[in-house]
Amino acid sequence: MLKCFHFFLLLFSPHLTVLAQNKDLPSDPKATKETINLYRNLKKIAGTGFLFGHQDDLAYGVGWKYENGRSDIHDVVNDYPALYGWELGRIEIDKPANLDGVPFDKMKVFIEKAYNRGGVITISWHLNNPLTGKSAWDPAPGTVAAVLPGGEKHELFKSWLDKVAVFFESLRGKNGELIPVIFRPFHELNGSWFWWGGRNTSPQDMINLYRFTVTYLRDVKNIHHLLYAYNTDRFATREEYLERYPGDEYADVVGFDIYQKGDILSNDKFITETERSLNDIEYIASKKNKVAALTEFGFNTLPDSTWWTNVFYKALEHHHLSYALAWRNAGYKESQKDYEYYVPFKGDKSATDFLRFYNLDRTLFGKDAAKEKIYQ
Repeated sequence: MLKCFHFFLLLFSPHLTVLAQNKDLPSDPKATKETINLYRNLKKIAGTGFLFGHQDDLAYGVGWKYENGRSDIHDVVNDYPALYGWELGRIEIDKPANLDGVPFDKMKVFIEKAYNRGGVITISWHLNNPLTGKSAWDPAPGTVAAVLPGGEKHELFKSWLDKVAVFFESLRGKNGELIPVIFRPFHELNGSWFWWGGRNTSPQDMINLYRFTVTYLRDVKNIHHLLYAYNTDRFATREEYLERYPGDEYADVVGFDIYQKGDILSNDKFITETERSLNDIEYIASKKNKVAALTEFGFNTLPDSTWWTNVFYKALEHHHLSYALAWRNAGYKESQKDYEYYVPFKGDKSATDFLRFYNLDRTLFGKDAAKEKIYQ
């Protein structure tokens, strides 16, 4: 009997080993070494804290733009974020700058600087509507079907993916290695404000589009330094969250976007909803062996001076997620005659509380990320 057991182990141990290893590997079987290490370390970090991120952090802030080394976060806490968010919208139509005005050549430099100091990069893509030629916010029904194989805009969409692939290929570290990126295409795909979302297409067509995008970049363009983030907007149930999930072979990160709106009277509601959603995300990430994340969050102009420690941290402190990305500090917007910012700047009413938030053990910023050696 013992000999039979040993024979069983010899026969199946290679397969068991592969299965065990796959638990610590991203969805791309050809992922680069740095990308594999990023994936593993993101999962590891969730046990001790979460990386704090900020969209467009190095490019501009409230009252400034393109000042070398500057960051609103750095101005407040003397440290950079651990995670840097960027945007590719307009690259598909050959514009020199993205839809938020950041030139792509500058973006590449910012990404390289962040990576070389140990930071993590995540990139979204508000791509134009390929059917109508208008913006991502033109929710024309039938667009998704038009870009799928056999659709009238399929070749156009492939040409757009070609341009995205060229950009990703251009991102290199100081030793020439490809810089890993957490790419989150078709974000907020359960909402109906984008052409790829909600009632504008069927769940199956959205799944097919997501799968095609990953397959084309990974298997046709040979891009192997991406982790793919699947993220929704607010959701009510796990079933709703997974309705458009493309499958474990096409995703590495599961997350959601949530913004607090209204005044400070909505604090308790925000905490409750965020905690419930994080419970669901943690459960799904655990079952599917994925990275759990808060892929976007914010409270515009931060009207509560103690929001960081009394609201946001309270919503996250008992959960295990790898990172949270705050949206951008656009500053004063002439078209709206108002300000837009989601992290404090020097002198902002919530800056003191943000410093307290920064000093908490479980909030990880740039210096913490460097110590983690995420790519090793």
